[in-house]
Amino acid sequence: MNRRNFFQTLSQGAALAGLTLGGGRRVLGAEAATLATAPTPKLSPIKITRVKAILTAPARIRLCVVKVETSEPGLYGLGCATFTQRIRTVVTAVQEYLAPFLAGKDPDNIEDLWQAMYQSSYWRNGPVLMNALSGVDAALWDIKGKRAAMPVYQLLGGKCRTAVPVYRHAAGRTPEEVAERARQFMAQGARYIRAQVGVEGQASYGAGVGAGAGATAGSVTNVAEAKLTGEGHFRGEMFEPAAYRRSVPKLFKYLREQLGDDIELLHDMHERLAPIDAIGLAKELEPYRLFFLEDPFAPEDVGYFKVLRQQSATPIAMGELFNNPNEWLDLVSGRLIDFIRCHVSQIGGISAARKIAALCDFYRVRTAWHGPGDTSPVSHAANLHLDLATWNFGIQECPTFSEALREVFPGTPELRDGMLWCNEKAGLGIDLNETLAAKYPIRDDPPFDLHWGRLRDRDGTIRRP
Repeated sequence: MNRRNFFQTLSQGAALAGLTLGGGRRVLGAEAATLATAPTPKLSPIKITRVKAILTAPARIRLCVVKVETSEPGLYGLGCATFTQRIRTVVTAVQEYLAPFLAGKDPDNIEDLWQAMYQSSYWRNGPVLMNALSGVDAALWDIKGKRAAMPVYQLLGGKCRTAVPVYRHAAGRTPEEVAERARQFMAQGARYIRAQVGVEGQASYGAGVGAGAGATAGSVTNVAEAKLTGEGHFRGEMFEPAAYRRSVPKLFKYLREQLGDDIELLHDMHERLAPIDAIGLAKELEPYRLFFLEDPFAPEDVGYFKVLRQQSATPIAMGELFNNPNEWLDLVSGRLIDFIRCHVSQIGGISAARKIAALCDFYRVRTAWHGPGDTSPVSHAANLHLDLATWNFGIQECPTFSEALREVFPGTPELRDGMLWCNEKAGLGIDLNETLAAKYPIRDDPPFDLHWGRLRDRDGTIRRP
């Protein structure tokens, strides 16, 4: 029997054998053909009817949430679009540009809508438009999950873990205060601690009084009254890079001595040192075995990562300011970083984040999505679903959710035993009480946290925040 006759005989035998249903009954002929061609049950078609941006500040931090409503009564999705330093520009982008563009569109076609929104402005990748797009994208995934009666992580491939380990933010004026705050988190089950210490009289990132309570704040001067330098136009909060660099190795030496080797320690440089000094600090921190050192360089200085990799074995996390793929592609493919730290609403939402995670998987780069206090619980829910479904997950940043936040955002993920837990509800599993949200209006005077724009050296030179 030749090969052609063999396959013809095989196919004829399969046809005669037919299909077998439960209970051993065989289905032959026309009935088998009917089953094979029966259409897959379809959901009823729906359209986007309204897109709006909602501003609120339950924790005294400006938040922006996008709500996408549909033609199916009661069916809507939520997504975070918080760019707190320029939040009203995001509202304009959502309501004046994306809302009319999306009206009448099919919310099921997430990838197509993502590409259409992305291309529609021609000038792409800016933080305002990307946050607006990201808010819509997450809302569409929320709708998709509700339509499928599944949590979003199921649509992304299902769980890779039962819950998501997070790191907590321990800060203080002195190493002793930082260690005490770290012990408090450890007593709550935390196994990962990001540590920041103040420099007397200076605006040290994330090291102010109360910063350890869970909010990952920006510059907070390490004294009761901010020490300003200069006069008039050059007046601002003081930061001296050399004093900061000297303080960090001392902090981690003390923490290792006090907390032992089992706890994982992290630190955020927040792009505050000159590249050569950042490289030097990474080398000095090697004996203390950090889980990662975050943002050693500004996005404008990514060319220094090759030098850093050659000089230091300290694991590196980078990416919270990225919004253009060209900012991370070479770092990932060149194996120059160990953790990708993108802000999900800055890069294009869940759709973009899952692609980045898949790319990173091939290069053994783990995810560590940005999750500060100036991100809404809706964004933290999106991070959680991504983390659950991502095999190459590394760690998740997470603040403490205040009672007011939990009231405004029912379904906010539960933080317990050092991990975030999913509530298993359909979609992102989180809602927004608009009536309560309106009771916490954002503050427009000043229009943003002025700490970000007045950090100066002793001689008045402006510094990166």
